[in-house]
Amino acid sequence: MRLAVKSGGKSAFSEWSMIFRNLMPDLNVVDWDEANHHPQSIDFVLAWQPEGDILSRMLHLKGIISTGAGVDHIIQDPLCPRNVPIYRMGSEEISAQMADYVLWAVLCCVRRTWRWHGAQATRTWLPPAPNRLAKDVTVGVMGLGHLGRSVADHLCNAGFSVRGWARSVYDLPGIHTYAGPETFPAFLKKVDVLICLLPSTPDTVGILNARTFAALSEGASVINVGRGSHLVEGDLLAALNEGLIAGAILDVFDYEPLPRISPFWSHPQIIITPHAAAEATRPSKAAHTVEIIKAIMRGEEGPLRYHPDKGY
Repeated sequence: MRLAVKSGGKSAFSEWSMIFRNLMPDLNVVDWDEANHHPQSIDFVLAWQPEGDILSRMLHLKGIISTGAGVDHIIQDPLCPRNVPIYRMGSEEISAQMADYVLWAVLCCVRRTWRWHGAQATRTWLPPAPNRLAKDVTVGVMGLGHLGRSVADHLCNAGFSVRGWARSVYDLPGIHTYAGPETFPAFLKKVDVLICLLPSTPDTVGILNARTFAALSEGASVINVGRGSHLVEGDLLAALNEGLIAGAILDVFDYEPLPRISPFWSHPQIIITPHAAAEATRPSKAAHTVEIIKAIMRGEEGPLRYHPDKGY
């Protein structure tokens, strides 16, 4: 079996090779240049964004594994072979990192820490503001996949009142769950902090819009760690400027890096992080890749396979 790796550049390949050698000694790991010269010898690909027509020349490819949780950048490539299964990156490490990030973000929203950032920049000592306890805050998690479930459970353990919404029905201890578009308005009602962890599908693009913001509790906050395409940027700015929403924490954007001309950079009620919520280490990514490869070789589907009919 031959695995082509395109992640971190040439300087990272020796580390990738050593990690895979320890995990699966009989796996032949090659860099992208080698794969480009001998594409028909490649069985699996681990990459973020394969370039050129190389995927279309890998005639014996059995699986493409994304180095990130999303696969949009791969499936949008017109030369990507449609008969080869594609897999998303995932691990307990990523889930734990995302859960920690969202807990931090929710606490920032509850305490409205953007006020302190602005005050510090102007050397202003603000008077104390009323604080809310976690048990008095309702948090809504949109998307209950492996990341969403981890986030919801972490928030529940931190004492927040948690509800979740997804396409499918989930039964999660301590969490009030909603399923399907018809339940979305009821899910949003009385939510103080809304968290988006949805995949990007035709049904979810633009879901963070004026109508959604208007359905939340007065002075609610929004956290987007899903996809940039979920957010209607103009609607968010309007909701903030009109006082409908108190603040937002954004980690994903339609265009990354976020353009310097974006009004998000200077908005006093927006905290920006550079797509940094969760990033697995190379050993974790390699272990997940080996798990997928071994499953495929046993004739099984493998974890976190992308299903085009579902959009995730």
